[in-house]
Amino acid sequence: MLQNIGIPGLIIILVIALIIFGPSKLPAIGRAFGNTLKEFKRATNDLVKDENEDKDPSSDKNKVVAIKKVESKAEDK
Repeated sequence: MLQNIGIPGLIIILVIALIIFGPSKLPAIGRAFGNTLKEFKRATNDLVKDENEDKDPSSDKNKVVAIKKVESKAEDK
């Protein structure tokens, strides 16, 4: 759907946005849109990273080793 917009379509959309919101509001709207995209990208990267850690068996081994170290330190005290 968005593949058919092209340059003329983008120009028309920008002109309509300029008419509706005015030149003073467009930078704030663009900034908010950029922050939203950045936050969405960060959230999706975190989800993918968490999913990869769950599938990685070596991360489970690291957790077991860390738990054993904590338990041995607790027994020494």
